[in-house]
Formats: sequence, C-alpha cells, structure tokens
Amino acid sequence: MKIAFVGKGGSGKTTLSSLFIRHLAANEAPVVAVDADINQHLGAALGLDEAQAAALPAMGAHLPMIKEYLRGANPRIASADSMIKTTPPGEGSRLLRVREDNPVYETCARTVRLDDGEIRLMATGPFTESDLGVACYHSKVGAVELCLNHLVDGVDEYVVVDMTAGSDSFASGMFTRFDMTFLVAEPTRKGVSVYRQYKEYARDFGVALKVVGNKVQGQDDVDFLRAEVGDDLLVTVGHSDWVRAMEKGRPARFELLEADNRMALQALQNAADDSYERRDWERYTRQMVHFHLRNAESWGNAKTGVDLAAQVDPGFVLGEERAVAAQTG
Repeated sequence: MKIAFVGKGGSGKTTLSSLFIRHLAANEAPVVAVDADINQHLGAALGLDEAQAAALPAMGAHLPMIKEYLRGANPRIASADSMIKTTPPGEGSRLLRVREDNPVYETCARTVRLDDGEIRLMATGPFTESDLGVACYHSKVGAVELCLNHLVDGVDEYVVVDMTAGSDSFASGMFTRFDMTFLVAEPTRKGVSVYRQYKEYARDFGVALKVVGNKVQGQDDVDFLRAEVGDDLLVTVGHSDWVRAMEKGRPARFELLEADNRMALQALQNAADDSYERRDWERYTRQMVHFHLRNAESWGNAKTGVDLAAQVDPGFVLGEERAVAAQTG
C-alpha cells in the first residue's frame, strides 16, 4: 500500500506518520518511508539525532542516477535528460519493489532501526538557500514522484510518505499515487481548511481520503470535526505523554505508547489494508499518463526540447505481474 500523510503546517502529520511507521515496523511489516516535506523532520521523529538526520542522502541530488536506472531499456525514452517527474514507465523500464535491493535504495535510502524492527528511510532533501530565486521546491519532490510512478508494491507492503504541508501536491499528479491519504486535521476552522481543498481537488480522481483528528481534547472537538468532515473522520488522537517525551528526545519504548493511541494506529492500518482490495492498476496508470501529458504540454516539452507525449507506452499497464517480469527478464 502507498500511503500519504498530509495536513497544514503544525497539524502533527509528521508525528502521526512516524507513529504509524513505528506501528507497522512493530507488526513486522516491510516499510519504505519517504520524507517528502521540505522541512525534513521525519528522520528526527523516527529517532535520528541531528547529525544522522542531516546525513540522509537527498533524493533530489541523485535525480540523474534515479532517472537513468528507471529508464532501463525503454526505447521510448532516448535519454535520462528527457525524463521529467511525471514520466511513466513502459516496456523496458526498470520497476522498484519494496523488499528488493537496487541502486536507488543503495544510494538514497538508509536503514533506520526502531524498537521493534527496521525500515528504509528516504528523503527529498531540504530546500536550501541556493534554491532561492532559481528553483521551486516542487522540483525537489520530483524524484519521489518518479519513484512512485515506477514502484510496484504488493499486499502487506507499505510505502509511507510524509507530504509537504498544505495542498501543494496538487501542483502535479502526485496526489493520485496513493491507495490511502490520511489528512491530519486539528479541531479548528483552519485545521479543516486543507481537508476541504483536498476533497474538492481529489473528487474526480477516486482518491481515498480519511481524516485523522489530532490534538483532540474532548467530545466537543470530536463533534466539531464530525460536523465539518462527516464520515471521512476515521479516528481521533488526543494528548500523548509518549509523544511529548519523544519530542524532547527521550522516548520510551514504543510498546509503552498509550493503548488508545495504539488502537488508533491499528485503525489506520486497517483502513490502508482495505484500500488494497480496491486497487485498480489500469486507473492508476491512466492517471499517471494523464498528468504526464498535462505537464508535458504546460512546461515539459519546452524544458526538454522533446515531445514527451511519445514517452507514453499505450499498451503498458503497471502491475505486480510487470514487476515479476522485470525481475526475471
């Protein structure tokens, strides 16, 4: 399952995504975690110290290598330079799997050992001073989007992405790359504003969206969220002494997280697992192509000097059988 955590800045989405990742690891699930927020706090939330978090390789800095690897022997892509963040895979492309070893993981991922297991962690890289005036941060997450386009995950495999704050993932088609999107919302008017944006933008794309109410202090907060988001409210999370200790850099063992919060995390996993049964690889591929053609027309063709529509393989549908064929071919 590919799972996104989104929400406004300060909503607690990074904290909740880190708790969910810990929960999956405790359940012995294979996890690839991706910090796609330019503020880059997921590593610290997973227990890395400042030096370890700063040492995480930036996916954006290795984009040429990622493109070259994923291009493989795809005859529709003449060079890695002609690939953009929305380039879809086709016959001959290399695909990524959660459990495998490959050059992309070797270069861009690091193993993080948690109390009850370990996960792979990848990061887009921070928005640096050198980017100011010459780039926008959407280019930073291009490596993440390209990898998601080429990633085939199976049942009981998890890719968890901590997205950039707000609704900026709608600048491209990245919001359609997930089986489940958890929107973290505080029980305030500002807290639910991003939910309304997501709901409106995602309406025509079949995006599975559930709200996680955070910083909930009582029934009045629950009632407020229910009135604002209706049945999209999946679960609520309140104060956590465990989280407070974690934020101070002194977390207890994860097994000591409060029982009600452990139950909330299990509810998230159940919702994500249910989404796998509704997976439609044909729609997933079709949406990938749709946004690639839109990006090609609006800026990609001019930037690369290539007709990027020719990169689309009309007979190709991403799916698990494709990944098996790629590994054995």
